[in-house]
Amino acid sequence: MAEKDELGRRGEAVAAERLEASGRIVLDRNWRCAIGEIDLILREGTTTVFVEVKTRSSLAFGHPFEAITSAKSARLRRLAAEWCRENGPLPGDIRIDAVAVIDAWGPAPAVEHLAGIA
Repeated sequence: MAEKDELGRRGEAVAAERLEASGRIVLDRNWRCAIGEIDLILREGTTTVFVEVKTRSSLAFGHPFEAITSAKSARLRRLAAEWCRENGPLPGDIRIDAVAVIDAWGPAPAVEHLAGIA
């Protein structure tokens, strides 16, 4: 596995741990279909949350959230709709969030969570 892929997987694991520690329930990880992948799918109360995780080893090349473009947001909306079609819609609301993880291999990775990005 390439170093970049390993960093991304580590960031997703850190994000999942933090989100679970705050009371959310992980329903799915790295769900894939023909149009792409959703990193994490969670349940937060009655809301199904689709999460895009962006991981960087540092801020040298910009903040992880800078990688979430309008095209990426549109793709996340399509992916969330496809997951709901495939898995049956759960009762409650749907939301798309983003989590930035910086220094995922460090002793205390920085984790930022933005709710409702798309």
